[in-house]
Amino acid sequence: MTDATAHMTGKLAPEIVVPRHTWSHRLKSWAIWVIIFGLLVWSWSPAEMFRASSLVTDWRNMAEFGKAFLTPNFHHWESYLIDMVVTIQIAIWGTALAVIFGIPVSILCSSNVAPQWIVQPVRRLMDACRAINEIVFALLFVVAVGLGPFAGVMALFVHNLGIFAKLFSEAVEAVDPRPVEGIRVTGAIKVQEVVFGVIPQVMPMWSSLTLYRLETNVRSATTLGIVGAGGIGQTLYESIRSFHYGETAAQIIIVVLTVMVLDMVSSRIRATLV
Repeated sequence: MTDATAHMTGKLAPEIVVPRHTWSHRLKSWAIWVIIFGLLVWSWSPAEMFRASSLVTDWRNMAEFGKAFLTPNFHHWESYLIDMVVTIQIAIWGTALAVIFGIPVSILCSSNVAPQWIVQPVRRLMDACRAINEIVFALLFVVAVGLGPFAGVMALFVHNLGIFAKLFSEAVEAVDPRPVEGIRVTGAIKVQEVVFGVIPQVMPMWSSLTLYRLETNVRSATTLGIVGAGGIGQTLYESIRSFHYGETAAQIIIVVLTVMVLDMVSSRIRATLV
């Protein structure tokens, strides 16, 4: 619509508003990208990214090695399935213990529930649990309790305790404060505020996060077998060390199929919870 037409009809053409960012906002955005690019440049040589050309020049070596895995040997598939079930059981117990102990710890990590003199020390302790890899914990527990699945359970428990404490506390800090305030005005104590005002709001999210971590812990439990923490990972490591690539391929296929099934089941359940 032209200005003349708008004047004749008595209507004004709608003005298109183009959002404009301030210079300070643009400088912040540019600074972030400069920092990211600088970190990549800084990490290039220590990470040996210059060796990426070997993926092209030495692809025949990878292909020759990969041929050994093209003929899986399922001769002992019953044994592999039993080991895979043990791996799942390790993940179940490690996740369950982490959830049981992670719920009260996450409350202590939540700044909207606990005072800062409790929140900060507990958070730092959980940071340490989360920062140390499961394999390191598995090595420690293997020395303490010996080889076997229990060392894997404890390794997953301690590491995931830090993860659940962080994820659960973030969900607690995002709750609607109005139900909690409504319970508080009735004269309820702090524990009642948490039980009846906080936990009902976060329970669907907690359940979804638990299922996701269970799925992840099955994969982690597989690698823990490398250090003697039981499960199919231990069998897999022994096959690789013995150069039995056919058996190794069969075990990898079983692990992949198991993780795929768990992923599909977990996704369905999480979709109904959230």
